[in-house]
Amino acid sequence: MGRTSMSILVLVVIVIVIIIIISGQGKIDKKDEEAAVNEIELELIDNREDLYETAIFAGGCFWCIEAAFETLDGVIDVVSGYTGGEEKDAVYSLVIRGNTGHFEAVSIKFNPLRTSYLSLLEVFFIQIDPTDPGGQFADRGDHYRTAVFYSSEEQRKIAENYITTLEELDIYDSDIVTLVLAAMPFYMAEEYHQDYAQNNRLRYEAYASGSGRKPYINRLWSGVETIGEILRGEKYKRPDDKKIMEMLDPLQYQVTQQKGTEKPFDNLYNSNKADGIYVDIVSGEPLFSSTDKYDSGTGWPSFIRPLAPENIVYHEDNSLFQKRIEVMSKYANSHLGHVFTDGPDQTGLRYCVNSAALLFIPKEELKDKGYSQYLYLFD
Repeated sequence: MGRTSMSILVLVVIVIVIIIIISGQGKIDKKDEEAAVNEIELELIDNREDLYETAIFAGGCFWCIEAAFETLDGVIDVVSGYTGGEEKDAVYSLVIRGNTGHFEAVSIKFNPLRTSYLSLLEVFFIQIDPTDPGGQFADRGDHYRTAVFYSSEEQRKIAENYITTLEELDIYDSDIVTLVLAAMPFYMAEEYHQDYAQNNRLRYEAYASGSGRKPYINRLWSGVETIGEILRGEKYKRPDDKKIMEMLDPLQYQVTQQKGTEKPFDNLYNSNKADGIYVDIVSGEPLFSSTDKYDSGTGWPSFIRPLAPENIVYHEDNSLFQKRIEVMSKYANSHLGHVFTDGPDQTGLRYCVNSAALLFIPKEELKDKGYSQYLYLFD
């Protein structure tokens, strides 16, 4: 082989090596980039102990209520225990005699950027018979009564409005008697009561069915995910593509279906200051509230938090040569916008949303259009 041929071969090898190194580096950089986005998302949305809240519900046997919440997205921890009594401490052997005034209850720590208190209430009321004043199903006695223990004025308003909404729907044969009470000291139950459904699956399933609770739930709530479905008379869902094309104008379609961005300032809701909620233009699922809207100066509707975080989905967006968190709707899978870290102090977040992805429901129309569960926002 001549020198020229050898030189060419060496050059080719060098080029191949460089290409491999560059390709490998590119893969590493992309992984690092995705990891960075994940870390940012985790920091912004999930690791927010400063925003965590607590919900306390009494629904009869705490084994069943605890089990209903343990796997929910946004729920950090669920603890079975006792509350509502005047005694300074509570243990099972005393509570079941009905002499302490305590209820069997669960304390739920949750992240309000992932699930709302209203959503937890919906789950709770599906688990109970709120018309029974003497206990729950096979479990009788005052300590098995149902109650919502509110930790803030907002929780009280949400709970009372929700009960009113349920009563107006005539779901039950009798009046709702579930109590709404100010939170009192909560005492953790004995260790063997914690995570009972997980640790004693067969016994738990036999009890849930044998007590009458599970058959009741299946009979009354089969196929229902949210109270909003009943209020609106239909499920939140994504129509087929043909229907979506028919129902949206070109800009709405470009934004929601093709991840487009409308012009800043020159859009429908940037300057809207009316009271009401914003829902997905395609599915009608609730997304944001005017009570969380603020003028960010960017030219797009901006919110400090979602109204219904359970309807918000986050995705990595590495387009436009920058790392961003895309915000989409759960049921319609609509592109809404992005969330950034330059928001007001309440959350530090700015949900920057396209008007074209939203439909505004004024507070005066909430009840007629099937969103009366949100009337508490404007009391």
